[in-house]
Order: sequence, then C-alpha cells, then structure tokens
Amino acid sequence: MRTDIFARLDREPEPPKIETPRMSRHRIALFGGTLAFYLAIVVAVLVSSWLVTLDWKVMLFRPYQQWPGLHAFLDYYVVLGQRGPTAVMVASWLGWRSWRQHTLRPLLTLGTSLLLLNVTVGAVKLGLGRLGPHYATQIGSAELFAGGDIFPSGHTANAVVTWGILAYLATTPRARRYLSAVSAFVSLGVGLTTVYIGTHWLSDVVLGWAAGLLILLALPWFEPLITRTEVWVLSVREQWRARRRARGAVPAAPAAQEPVLLPQALCGGAPAGGVQGAASTAPAPTAAHPGAAGRARAHPVHPVRSERTPPAPAGSRRPPHADRAPRNSAGPSRPVAGGPVAP
Repeated sequence: MRTDIFARLDREPEPPKIETPRMSRHRIALFGGTLAFYLAIVVAVLVSSWLVTLDWKVMLFRPYQQWPGLHAFLDYYVVLGQRGPTAVMVASWLGWRSWRQHTLRPLLTLGTSLLLLNVTVGAVKLGLGRLGPHYATQIGSAELFAGGDIFPSGHTANAVVTWGILAYLATTPRARRYLSAVSAFVSLGVGLTTVYIGTHWLSDVVLGWAAGLLILLALPWFEPLITRTEVWVLSVREQWRARRRARGAVPAAPAAQEPVLLPQALCGGAPAGGVQGAASTAPAPTAAHPGAAGRARAHPVHPVRSERTPPAPAGSRRPPHADRAPRNSAGPSRPVAGGPVAP
C-alpha cells in the first residue's frame, strides 16, 4: 500500500513552477557588505595588522595539542569541505531532483557556483601566495608572496558553497531555513577544524567564509544564463531524439536478389538449339524428393552442351598394308584352323 512518503519519491508529471531568486535590494545590501568585509580582511593581512598577530597566537597555541582526543574525529569531519567528495554527494542529490522535476536547473546552478568558486578563490590564492602555518618561516610575518596557496581557505569556501546551494535551491521557506542552518553549521565546523589541525591561519578561514557567501549572494545574477543554457540543452536533446526516431522509421532498402540458375527442366521457357534435348532429359524434382529444388538452387546446374555423334568414316581406320589384301576382295579364304587348306 502506497504511502505519502513513497509517493513523493515518484517523478512529477510536469515541471513545478518554482520562483527563481532575484537580486533584491536586501540581497544587494548583503552582497555589498560582504564584499567590503572581504576586502578589509585582505588589506589587514597585506599590512600585517593585528589580524596577522592573532593568526600567530592561535597557531602557537596549537589546538591539536590542547585537545588531542578530537583529532581522530575531526580528520574525518574535515572531508565535508573537500571539493571532490562533497561535489559527488550534492550532485547526486541534485541529479535526482533534476530527474524528478523535469529540469536541469539544480545541476546547472551547482556547476555555475563551483566554476565561480574555482575562478575567484583560485585567483586570489595564486595571486597572494601565502604559506600555511606548517611552512611559516618568520614569526609575526604574513608569509605572503612566498609560493603558497592557502589564502583564502578553499575547504571553508567550498563547504559554504556546496552545502549552501541546497538552501539556495530549496522550494519552500521552511526547507530553506533548515538547510541554511545546516549549511552554516557544517561550513563553520569545517573552517574551525582546519585551524585546529594547523593547516590554515584563522584569517584564511574568515576570508573563506566571506568568499563562499559572496558566490551564493551573486547567483541570482547568473539565473538568466542558467535558464538559456537549460533551454539550449533541452532543445539539443529533442533534436537528437527526433533524428533517432526518423532513422528508426525509415524502412531498410530491400536487398538485391541474386540470380538463380535453374535446370532447363524447371524453367518454363523452351531452350534453343541442342540445349533443348539435353535439358529435356534432366530429371525434374518430384514430390518424393522435396529437397531437390533446394539443391538445385544451392548448386546451380549449368546448361548441358549437346554432344552430337560424329559421322562414321567411309573406309576402315586401319592403315593400308601392302602385303595384305582388303577384307572384301576376292581370293582364297583364310583358314579358320591351322593346317593345309583342302583343294
């Protein structure tokens, strides 16, 4: 007996009418405030302000030595910020939603957010080149432009974007509130875990939170592009299906029949010349031998060439002998048995 829980797992008959988020004034204000905070963190690290001093104090405190019992659990928990595993988990869920709702928007939105994350965070990482706490060379230094790639924290920004996209794509206000709380808890935990195990400075994590939030707030600007991409992909799919159906509807061309040579006795036409006599003597297949016709088709019988009896020669074929008289000439008869011939 079907229940409402299992009924909700079925595919919907048609795409639901989901209102896409728009760039409202409230969202624009949040985006502007987060961007100002982002730039302030970058400037504070560039000038080696109090924020860099706080980074060193936290690093020298060594939280992983203060609470060693948490290390085993947090080594697994930090995986929730790694791009590969989190992208696979979230893409699987959004792929099922795309199939159920007949729309590609969830997957396209995830792909757009991850692309923006790689471009923006990756550019700042490579541009500033900050070294991590384990590779620091001078106490109190910001460790910038030294070939590193940890500022901002990629784990933290990826956790904000990957889990926050679930709240962004929620279809009801209640689900959006719950998913926002879950994504905030996960991203905060992942960021602090990287500080605990000593792979990131505290300022790296704070900038990672701001970088991920900026991407989520800017997604409504990319909604028209996502919509056009979805329409184009679906149109290409329909054209491909139409070509497949057209190819399957065209009947296959009939194969050319090979000529079959039959004996003259099986043919209705009268042969010409001497072939008539030879063909008339060929035995026709009877009902007692039903496979005769099949054998005739499998082994075509070539027309039998008429062999005429050559005319007999007028004389004897033996060469003439000078000392032997012809058989029909007059003379003494040859003795049948040995002995003298009687007079």
